[in-house]
Parts: sequence; C-alpha cells; structure tokens
Amino acid sequence: MLRRLAQRLTFITAPAIIALVVALPARSAERVYLTYGLLERSVSFEGLRQYAETGDLDDDLFVYTGYVTPEQRQQLRSILRSKADVDVVSISQFLYSPQGELLLKRLGQVIQPEARTEGGVAIRAALILAAADKAKGLTPLNVIAKFPTRGIRIDLQSTLRVAGELQRIVTETQKYVAAVTDEADREITTLPDTRVALDLSLKGRIPFDRTSVILTDALRLNPVGGVKPRTFPVDVYRPRTLGQAKIPVVIISHGVGSDRSTFRYLATHLASHGFAVFVPEHPGSSAKQITSLLRGIAQEVAEPSEFVDRPLDIRYLLDTFSKDSRYLDLNFNRVGVVGQSFGGYTALTLAGAPLNFDNLAKECTEEKLLNTFNVSLTLQCRATQLDLRNYELADPRIAATIAINPFSSAVHGQASIEKIKTPTMIVSGGSDTVAPAVPEQILPFTWLKTRDRYLVMVDQGSHFSFLADPPPGSDSIPVPPEIVGPGAAQARRYVSSIGLAFFRTYLANQVGFKSFLTASYAKSISDPKLPIVLITQFDPQSPGSPKPIAPKSIVVPVTTPPNP
Repeated sequence: MLRRLAQRLTFITAPAIIALVVALPARSAERVYLTYGLLERSVSFEGLRQYAETGDLDDDLFVYTGYVTPEQRQQLRSILRSKADVDVVSISQFLYSPQGELLLKRLGQVIQPEARTEGGVAIRAALILAAADKAKGLTPLNVIAKFPTRGIRIDLQSTLRVAGELQRIVTETQKYVAAVTDEADREITTLPDTRVALDLSLKGRIPFDRTSVILTDALRLNPVGGVKPRTFPVDVYRPRTLGQAKIPVVIISHGVGSDRSTFRYLATHLASHGFAVFVPEHPGSSAKQITSLLRGIAQEVAEPSEFVDRPLDIRYLLDTFSKDSRYLDLNFNRVGVVGQSFGGYTALTLAGAPLNFDNLAKECTEEKLLNTFNVSLTLQCRATQLDLRNYELADPRIAATIAINPFSSAVHGQASIEKIKTPTMIVSGGSDTVAPAVPEQILPFTWLKTRDRYLVMVDQGSHFSFLADPPPGSDSIPVPPEIVGPGAAQARRYVSSIGLAFFRTYLANQVGFKSFLTASYAKSISDPKLPIVLITQFDPQSPGSPKPIAPKSIVVPVTTPPNP
C-alpha cells in the first residue's frame, strides 16, 4: 500500500515538485528522476520542453496522464512556461544570506544531483544561472536546464517525510483551532452575554495631525560590541487638544520587511478615538533592509542586533518624547504597545519577556532547523549570534500589550513569557505559515501568568492578513493576494475594533469597554468568511470539555465613543 501511495505521489506531486525546482532552485540537463527506494521513474528535459511549448506529450509524460486531471496537466504546462521577474543580484544575495543557506540545506535533502549528493549547492547554482540568462530568464525549464549535472533526483521518501510533517502540522493546528473555538463557546455560555450597539470599527470623531520626526540615538551600544549610533524615523499621530489631563499613548512596531505605513490604518483609527500613536521604523529589519539585501548592500533579512535594537528604539523614543515640552499633554507613564511578527517579539520583550539564551541553545540545533516548517525559527535563531549577556530590554512604562502573529517559542520560551505582568493580547492566524499558530501563539498564550490575558484567533488568517497594502512610493514589497489569504480588510477591522476596546480598558481606564473583550463580542462581529474567536483561558492538555451554564444578558450602556 505504501509503495502504491508513493507511486501515486510521484505522479500527482510532479507539477508541484517541478514548480519548486524552479521557484526555489533546481535544474537538470537531460532527465528528472523520481525515486522511491529501489523504484525509479524519469522524464526527459526535452519532453518537458516540448510539452511546455506545444502541449504534446511524449511517452514518458504520457504515463502520468492517468494520475492527474486535465486541469493539473494544464497547470503543469503553465508552470513550466512561467517567468519570474527576479534579477541575478537579488537571487544571489538572498541565497547567500543565512536564511537562504538554511533553505538550500533543507531543499537539498529532497532535490539532489544524479550522484545522490546533497543538492543545495547545485540548486543555488541553477537558480543563479537561470536568473542571469537574459534570453530565457528565470523559468522552470531554464532552471532545470541550468542544473550543473546531467540529471536531477527527486527523493520521494524525503518528499513523503516532508509531506508527513506538513500534514502533522496542519492536523495539529486544526485540532488546536477547534479546541480554541470550543473554549470560546464555553466562555460564551459561562460568562455574561454582551449586547452593544456601538461599532468599534468606525472612525472616531476626534481630529488629529500626523507628523514625522527623525530620532538619533548617538550612544546606542552595538549588541555585538562597541557603539553604533542608531537613526530612525517616527510617525506621530497626535489628537488635537482635548481639554483633558493626559492623552494616552500607543506605540506600533512593524514586522520584517514592513515600514511605518503597514499599520497606518490602526494608527489613524486609534488617533481618531483620542490616542496619541507613535510608529517608529526599525532600520535593521524594515522594508529598506530587504531592498538593501536584494541590491547586494545588506547581507541579512534582519540583523541579529535587531533583537536588541528594536526594543531599545522604543525605549529611546519614550525617553526622548517624554522630555520634550511640546508633548507634556501626553501620558508617557502608562503606554500601550502593538507589534506584528518581529514587532510582536518586540512588544512581548518590552512587556517583560527577556531574551532566553538557554532556550535558544536548546531550540536552535542544526537538526531542528533542518527539519522544521516553522519559518520564524530561522529568524529567531539568529539571536544566538548576540553576545551572551543580560540585556535590559523591558520597559516599566509599558502598561498594555498586543502581539499580532508574534514569534517567541525559541527566543523567549515559557520561562520568559511567564514574566510578563501587563495585560496582554495575542492575535493569531490559523493559516499562518510563517509563525505557526500552535508553537508561536497558542502555547505562548497558555504560558502567560498575567491576570488579564486574551487570545484572539482568526481561523483562516495568515501571517499577512493584518497588514495594509503598501502605499505608492513605499519600500514595502507587495504581498501576493494568494499569500495574504481571504478577508484581509475584515481582519484589519477586527484588529481596529478589539484593539480600541483593549486600550480603552487598560490605558484610558474605561472599564465598561472590558465587555468588548469577550467571546460573546467576538462572535457578534465574526464574519463566516473569516471567523474570529476570543478566549481568556485555555488548557492545551485537555482542550474542550465545556460545561454550559445559562447565560445572563447584560446591555452595556455605551452608545457613543467617549474620549479616552
């Protein structure tokens, strides 16, 4: 039965494997061999070329037609002819970065030269040579043709192991998402029902101004030694005079490859409701850093020092603005922080979770890195390059924390997450393939010991669902809709609504808004096309087991958005 499954996988997964060979690296001069133990089948490069150009099948490819649909055959033909508009410098710079090297090692276990040796070096050569070919460019056929041996071997046993691991992750995620949903249903039945007329996703009525400031920390210590001045821009969203004591402050930290525009929708939303919002751009992990990498100027997607510099950017920001007489009407003693992805790490670190070098040493072995589908782990493990010392990164001024798609399993671990004392909300996407929901958000949520903790789960949300499209002129690279996933606009409305309720509760001390931080409220705004649930507790060892209790109805006396 296993042999029959392997043979079927050989045919059914051929288009995806060949697409991978092109998009991620691979080539074969004459033949592509699909092997499973002692079994082996092959197709010729010439047959692939002929099929791509004319649609005619040679004898080798004809065998495959019994295992795939006409639509899949057409998809293969389209893949073979597709061309990626990527230049050779960009490809080279990424593949020689630490993240690219790790990707090649992982891929080289599956795609190998004819001699069955590790294929990473050959894969890189094929991709670079194809990108450098101005006539044919980076197409699947050309990558195959540039592979520096006479044949390519696709190891189906390794492919099956990869497929099995992927299936395990998918199954585990589905189980946990279902358990989180069950917990939300339990909380709906055991906690008071919240019924409100207020739509928190609507823009507020308070006018605000947006300005940009350049900050320079001339005395910033380089985490790997010496002094390295740090200059970074900050967008400031400031409500006009409200005639009140102090205006609450929120800081937003973007993720890798993003910039200050990524969460502009959230900044303007909060500002329109009376919050002062500061959005710094972290220069070592921003969109400009990615552009520099692709141009050959930088060598890292994000420099290891960013694990220290990002929290220090925000601490320096708070120090600077709190001493500026022009901002005396702002409350810098109790500050909220929002972060996404690497910004999620930043938010949790500022809230009290220290860098955990013991946990990094345990989680960042080469074996684990070569056998994980947790993409964020490759970035987390770059923190092992830092000097081993006690970095003071937490800030006592942080009073409320929202971490969206954060990663923390290695760089923090349970021992660090348990030290967070502030009210904390973790926002997760059930379809996040960069920082998977179970290890990076659901389990870390259970490690939180703070009394006020929340897990928001967007079932079909991806790592990019909560990001705004980059505006014209931005350095951010647009993410294809297929990767963003469905309902991104709805996902942003969720963040705006629940984020507003969270900061009104814990920064503006408007306790009535805590009624919006419930499973009932999340259900009331949930769109069936992109379901959302909110829970306040979860037992990962025994998920489920709801104990229904008749709900009580409470009408929250809030009809207009009051000033914080």
